[in-house]
Amino acid sequence: MSKEDELKDDYLWDGSGEPDAAIVKLERALGKFRHAGRAPELPEGLAEARASKKTLRGTRLWFQFAAVAASALIVFSVWSGLRLPSEMTASGVGWGVQQVAGAPRVGTKSIGRPGEKGTLRIGQTLVTDQESRASITVSDVGQVDIDPQTRLRLLESRSSRTRLELERGTIHAMIWAPPGEFLVDTPSALAVDLGCAYTLQVDDSGAGLLRTTMGWVGFRLNGRDAFIPAGAVGETRPGIGPGTPYFEDASEEFRGALRQFDFAKLSEEERSAQLTIVLAEARQADALTLWHLLSRASVADRGRVFDALNASVPAPKGVTREGIARGEHAMLDAWWNELGYDDIGVWRKWEKTEFYGR
Repeated sequence: MSKEDELKDDYLWDGSGEPDAAIVKLERALGKFRHAGRAPELPEGLAEARASKKTLRGTRLWFQFAAVAASALIVFSVWSGLRLPSEMTASGVGWGVQQVAGAPRVGTKSIGRPGEKGTLRIGQTLVTDQESRASITVSDVGQVDIDPQTRLRLLESRSSRTRLELERGTIHAMIWAPPGEFLVDTPSALAVDLGCAYTLQVDDSGAGLLRTTMGWVGFRLNGRDAFIPAGAVGETRPGIGPGTPYFEDASEEFRGALRQFDFAKLSEEERSAQLTIVLAEARQADALTLWHLLSRASVADRGRVFDALNASVPAPKGVTREGIARGEHAMLDAWWNELGYDDIGVWRKWEKTEFYGR
């Protein structure tokens, strides 16, 4: 061993000598785990061992091995400490809630200190006032940020299913759980994550608005479905359910007529007149809306919708005007898959699991 190496070994032993750069870097990284109490006294004889160079080298090797083992243990302990609460909250104990601003209320407890955390348990409600915000993160599910003036309840939390209820307010969800495992109830529809990021708003009347920024979301009420891919918007109304999705850059006339078609109390003739405006204003980019109208228009009007969509996205082989008029699901699904969004099979798989348990 060279003199230089011996000096660096002395630094490992008692802090004297020239420090090794790698050791200094490791010390800084582990410094926050430093023991702050009184150091334990070493057994007699160990100090004298330093007099023997041969014994000393063996001891140093042992301490170096112990340091590596201790470092690995620390890293594992920290990792476990970070993972365990998330895994626990995902399995039904509750969800960890972090204060972002103001003093959100979790159940009956307010969390008002900066960065303070609470636990939202099944059946409890998280409430933010006009000055407070909160955030929920679960390692195997995703992250949900809660805006001011929001009331959110945890209904269910288990390994393959999480269900929230947004009574009012706004949430921003970034979900990495498998499709169909993260659900949000609203007063007018159920939002089903299909691998996405989205913002969901509910006003005091129970009406909802969902904007998808990544992936896609399914909206459902009593068998009435809407699929909202990235960049699109879906509206809902109590007692009616999800309206027809659209892109916000569509014309004002298009959006206004579509809203009347979906939610206004109209006669069949009046509703058909609103559909005429939608079809006249539709662009090629509005194929998403037209596809949904294939099943929402009256049987008498479905042929007109077929022609409009077929001009933008030609019907695939086997999809016929007559079959669409009859509302054949296999044809609708085949045409959806031609639009360039995610495979409709993901939604059908969720349906089977949700309603038939397979």
